[in-house]
Formats: sequence, structure tokens, C-alpha cells
Amino acid sequence: MRRRSPWLCACALAAYAFLYIPLVIVVVYSFNDSRLNAEWVGFTLDWYRKLFQNDEMLTAAGNSLLIGLTASVVSTVLGTMAGMAMYRYKLRLLPLLVLTPIAIPEILMGVSLLIFFVMLNITLGLVSVALAHIAFCIGFVAIVVRARLAGMDESLVEAARDCGASPWQTFRYVTLPLIMPGVIAGALMAFTLSIDDFVITFFTAGAGTVTLPLQIYSMIKIAVTPEVNAVSTLLMLLTLLLIVVASRLSPNLLRSDQETAP
Repeated sequence: MRRRSPWLCACALAAYAFLYIPLVIVVVYSFNDSRLNAEWVGFTLDWYRKLFQNDEMLTAAGNSLLIGLTASVVSTVLGTMAGMAMYRYKLRLLPLLVLTPIAIPEILMGVSLLIFFVMLNITLGLVSVALAHIAFCIGFVAIVVRARLAGMDESLVEAARDCGASPWQTFRYVTLPLIMPGVIAGALMAFTLSIDDFVITFFTAGAGTVTLPLQIYSMIKIAVTPEVNAVSTLLMLLTLLLIVVASRLSPNLLRSDQETAP
């Protein structure tokens, strides 16, 4: 068995420290009993109580949840269809159309969507933000579903068709249960990306539309208060919870499929 290089372990620890120590500091200072983040004064939960009494913050969080749920549901349906199309039909243009929103910079996509909405005379608000999030989430769902389809046994689909099942029945009873882990993982990824997005939301939100990232940005213009740390901590916990659910749910579904298989 090969021994791990000490330099490799040191580099890995340094990389993880660089990524996670700032997050730990944000969480710790959300309980700091001081408006200034310069030094630790004492433990308190007042900032969380003030956060849940802040009507503007609650409205922004509600808007983010509504947009995230809408974007995840719609992009999951369309992304699943796009992933299946990319897998079934070897068209050179189709992957380019589906995956381009992922590859292009967010600021470019935000500006282009803003111009598009203005040309169509669409009022900027929750609807425009939801449409923008759906546009860039479809590609992420399509990638996950396509990868899941690539690992699927095609003989099961052929067997279902040989037994007289229609294309819809084959998809409903064979293909969909097999790719369901990828569909759920894509939906959770789309929700996470939507609720955390700032750049595209900044360009496509109207004057009276505020989401959680936009509200946090407006608050840190003055100073990074413990209240900002508190909402950042809650947002971080929600994101981590979705990641854990996605990582736990897919193996369970796979295990269920294997146990029921003859």
C-alpha cells in the first residue's frame, strides 16, 4: 500500500483551511455580542432574534424561496427533457444550446437577459428573475440527468419495449425510476444555485424586488454586522443541508433499485 506524501497532505490541509476557516469565522462571529467584528466580546443570540424580526430580511428570504422553488421545479422538468434529448439524439447543436448558459460568464448572461426582457417589454420583478434562473439552471440539471442516463442499462428499456410497453410507459415505469437519483440531485442543485445567485438576479430584478443575496449586499455596503453573519450562517446551513440530502438520497434510491431487481 502506498504511503501518502506529507507534502500532499500539507497542501490538502492548507487548501481546506483556506476554504473553510473564513466560513467558520462567519459562523462564530454571528454569535458575537458586539456590533463590531473587530474582537470577540461574548456569546449572544440577539442577532438571530433581530434577524427574524427584520421585515425586509424576511420578505427577501420569502422571495428567494419562491424563486428558488419555481426555478428548481421548472428547470428540473425542462433539464430532464434536455438531458434525455442529448443522450438519445447525437445532435452537435443541441449540447451547445443547452450548456452555453453554464459556460458563459454570469455578468454577460445577466446583461443579455436584461436586454431580452426590455425588448419584450417584460416588467422586471419576481417573474423576470425566475425566468432568468430557469434559463441557467436547465443546463446543470441536464448534465446530471445525462450522466445518469449514460450509466443506465439500455437492455431494460429494450426489454420493456419488447414486452409491448409504449414509449410513455417505458419512460414512466423503467427510465424515470432509474434516473430519479439524477433528477432529484439536479433539482436540489438548481434550488441551491437559484437561492444563492447574485449577479444574474442583480441585472434582472426590478427596483422593488429584493432577494436574500441582494439584501445582504445592501447591508454590507455599510458594514459587515453580526446580523449579516447570522443570515449568512443560515443560508450556509440551508445549502449544506441540501447537499447532504442530495448525497444521501441518491444512494438510497440506488440501493432500493438493486434490492427490487430480480
